[in-house]
Amino acid sequence: VSDYRFRGYSLSDEGPAVQAGVTVSAPNGLYAFGWTSTIDEYGAGADGKGATVEVDLGFGYAASLGGFDLDISAVRYVYPGGEDVDYWEIPVSASRAVGDWTFTLGGAYVPEQDNTGGDNTYVHAGADWTLRGPHPVTFSVQAGHEDGAFADGRTDWSLGASTEVGPVTFGLEWVDTDAADVDGALFASITATF
Repeated sequence: VSDYRFRGYSLSDEGPAVQAGVTVSAPNGLYAFGWTSTIDEYGAGADGKGATVEVDLGFGYAASLGGFDLDISAVRYVYPGGEDVDYWEIPVSASRAVGDWTFTLGGAYVPEQDNTGGDNTYVHAGADWTLRGPHPVTFSVQAGHEDGAFADGRTDWSLGASTEVGPVTFGLEWVDTDAADVDGALFASITATF
């Protein structure tokens, strides 16, 4: 990605980041995953050094019920080399496909932990529309609102488009937030899935 944006904020100091992940799924809907990204230095301790990599480790359950795709998981955000910054989050989501549209509603809850100073809640809603063709293009819009230990009523939003060419997805997305210290940005991504 040309910029690693998470809920409106750049975690790569508005520069490029390299990311990779793997997911193992069982037929009964259970799954486990690992994901990592380079980041701007974070969680510096007394030695003045912090983490330059984020590692997300998690497990979850996905199922279909009444035409909805449901997903619940638990994720551990780990910052190797960072001091007292790792934490757990519990994301949940429900999505439904209607023709060429897919609508999603979700949230993520961070319980109070020793290093968070309280709990945190993030809720989001989004819609995707796919233009069918030899190389389908998917247009996406999403908005989210975060309140608690990590944000004081901050809202973020994004508009994007992506297309697949074989196993490679090319994406372009505008991300912004109402946080006073953050500027909106357009970033590009190239993802290979295998």
